[in-house]
Amino acid sequence: MTYNEIRLVTGSEIAEVVLLRPAARNAMTDAMGAEICRAVDELNADATVRVVLVRGEGEAFSAGGDFSMLAARARLPEAENRAAMRKFYADFLSVRALRVPTLAVIAGPAIGAGLCFALACDLRVAAAGVKLAASFVRLGLHPGMGATYLLPRLIGPAAAADLLLTGRAIDSDEALRLGLVNQVHSRDALDVAARALAAQIAAAGPLAVAQTKATLTAASDRELDSALDREAAAQAIDFGTADFAEALQAAAERRAPRFRGA
Repeated sequence: MTYNEIRLVTGSEIAEVVLLRPAARNAMTDAMGAEICRAVDELNADATVRVVLVRGEGEAFSAGGDFSMLAARARLPEAENRAAMRKFYADFLSVRALRVPTLAVIAGPAIGAGLCFALACDLRVAAAGVKLAASFVRLGLHPGMGATYLLPRLIGPAAAADLLLTGRAIDSDEALRLGLVNQVHSRDALDVAARALAAQIAAAGPLAVAQTKATLTAASDRELDSALDREAAAQAIDFGTADFAEALQAAAERRAPRFRGA
């Protein structure tokens, strides 16, 4: 298969999915999501793969949803936005349907939907000092991409409420304390550490590992679907608000937004 917005690396037990828009800080697009979905199918058909590393090319893991895509949402009807966002979530979160474990390698910022894409992986390792943020409300948006389900399930409701309601950024050390990431390493040591962890998984019984992954995710997938429906409905409303328009304008002007609650 041909990919343009991601790179798929196979040929060994440890495969890689790399977000490939470094000039845009790996901002997420509909086209990228469709390619993630195709890559999942390709990887699931490859019996040699035992672990998948997920990373971003360049300085960022992912800056979240592409701003030009988000701005276009403001011009669409609410019902169309709801369906579009539900599809957008499903494509990226298809990474959860991989039959083998996934390991997000967070060498740079993971923001908004980009953070959620990392949360959808089974494990996460991060470079020291990187920033992570579920920053949706700072754009006047309800959290999406499973944030309201994945984050509380991972770090608990109180810590998740803090991050989701403030939209504040945390560094990798705080993320480790919260349990949001499994390991933190220097930027230079990150790839070696990630591959060492992946190799440990690959050395275990492949059937047992696949079964364990399936058991860990089976019950939660039903609850996640309900959360995604709620998130898509809320974001569809928010795209049409003056607050969202102000957030986009403020981002373009590199200033803090002045929200009015409308």
